[in-house]
Amino acid sequence: MIDEILQDLEESTKKARDALKRELSKLRTGRAHPSMLDGIRVDYYGQMTPIAQMATVSVPEPRMLTVKPWEKNQAQAIDKAIREGDLGLNPQVDGDLIRVPVPPLSEERRKDLVKIAKKNGEDCKVAVRKSRHDALDLLGEMKQSGDASEDDIERAKKRVEEVVAQAGQDVDAIVQAKEREILVV
Repeated sequence: MIDEILQDLEESTKKARDALKRELSKLRTGRAHPSMLDGIRVDYYGQMTPIAQMATVSVPEPRMLTVKPWEKNQAQAIDKAIREGDLGLNPQVDGDLIRVPVPPLSEERRKDLVKIAKKNGEDCKVAVRKSRHDALDLLGEMKQSGDASEDDIERAKKRVEEVVAQAGQDVDAIVQAKEREILVV
């Protein structure tokens, strides 16, 4: 039973870190990458659809994205969605291909993105602490019911704190790496 609690804790901290990585990948740095457009939805026959499900997004140059819709008549709708997507991008339709130049970030915008990254990191740490709280509650219940010895419970509590401390260090490392990536001019 103690092993299951520890395993659940490790899984939940891993999920929190994975969610943090996904959130941070959406933050725009100076370079172009296809996942920049992941959050943008296009009205596709009355259904809000992600661009990746209706077009091929590629990166021919470090500061350029190209979007090639699978249906040529959707180019204008994709162009409109990218313009309205609040990413500060200005696409250009070239026949059935949409070129999206990625402008360099201003110093102020870089600092804003660092703040967002740190906030995402803090949210992840909150999720990890909630998982720790749940694990400690379960261990406390086991101690109350007498399902495990006090020594086993204390060792498990120590292990919970180790897992949480390691997860916190991992989160800090992920956020610092993203911060360095954002601040590179």
